[in-house]
Amino acid sequence: MKTKRVAAIDCGTNSVRLLIADISGDSLTDVERRMEIVRLGQDVDRTGRLAPEALERTFTAMRGYAKLIREHSPDGPLPVRVVATSATRDAANRADFVSGVRDIFGVEPEVVTGDEEARLSFTGATRGLAHSGAEAETPYLVVDIGGGSTEFVVGSRSVEGALSVDIGCVRLTERHLRDDPPSAETVEAAIADIEAAMDRVEESVPVRTARTLVGLAGSVTTVAGIALDLSAYDPARIHHSRIPAERVHEVSARLLRMTHDERAAIPVMHPGRVDVIGAGALILDRIVRRYGFSEVVVSEHDILDGIAWSLTA
Repeated sequence: MKTKRVAAIDCGTNSVRLLIADISGDSLTDVERRMEIVRLGQDVDRTGRLAPEALERTFTAMRGYAKLIREHSPDGPLPVRVVATSATRDAANRADFVSGVRDIFGVEPEVVTGDEEARLSFTGATRGLAHSGAEAETPYLVVDIGGGSTEFVVGSRSVEGALSVDIGCVRLTERHLRDDPPSAETVEAAIADIEAAMDRVEESVPVRTARTLVGLAGSVTTVAGIALDLSAYDPARIHHSRIPAERVHEVSARLLRMTHDERAAIPVMHPGRVDVIGAGALILDRIVRRYGFSEVVVSEHDILDGIAWSLTA
């Protein structure tokens, strides 16, 4: 079976990521997988615009990714897809972002809808789950906790319902959790936002039919690393790990009690997540509580892998 090499870029509110992968049949093999925290969504919830310094941080990371793509293209240019999500959907000056990305990669970035973001995340998370030995019962509820939004997707072999809502670790931190550590009052305000968003989800997505919760993205994988007591971030240990609900509750509560320096000292903590991990963990905790899941299956594969798979369609 012929192998196809592709390059996928996911530009979210908090990070920009690259996956160069070889795909053959139902097999996806990493060639390069990179992540940079760029905080593209800095203050966008308040100003409605992408900050110039946030754009420059993002473009700097992307120029490095473009160089890697060229280095891994021995047989000519690779198929490239750049997907941008919550922060750029919301920004009045998103044309500045679009033109910058076009200059760097030579392709038009796709500022995808929340529904398309959800479907890509579902594909990336579940395509290999059936062959993983995780024994995950369907339907799945896939939750992708990003910086500006969280995607809720229910499905088995295909998507049965999906919705993107504007609760994310950066957005909730900037909106509510500005104290260090946050006060009980600000945590309650954040919880109210999360619960209101889940009310909207339940109106259109059959979340109560799901049998397995699959959690994606940096907030979830960081919570998993802490729950597993890892001495360093280890994607192989985290991927398809099963974190009991009790550990999710414990880790979330602990993070919300900690100061910035205490969070920064956690071995698995990426420096760019220190300020926002409390909000991300709180979102995961409220999802587990509301829907009564006994555990979360953690996936290192997410929208980035979904973008790569889409290039073979």
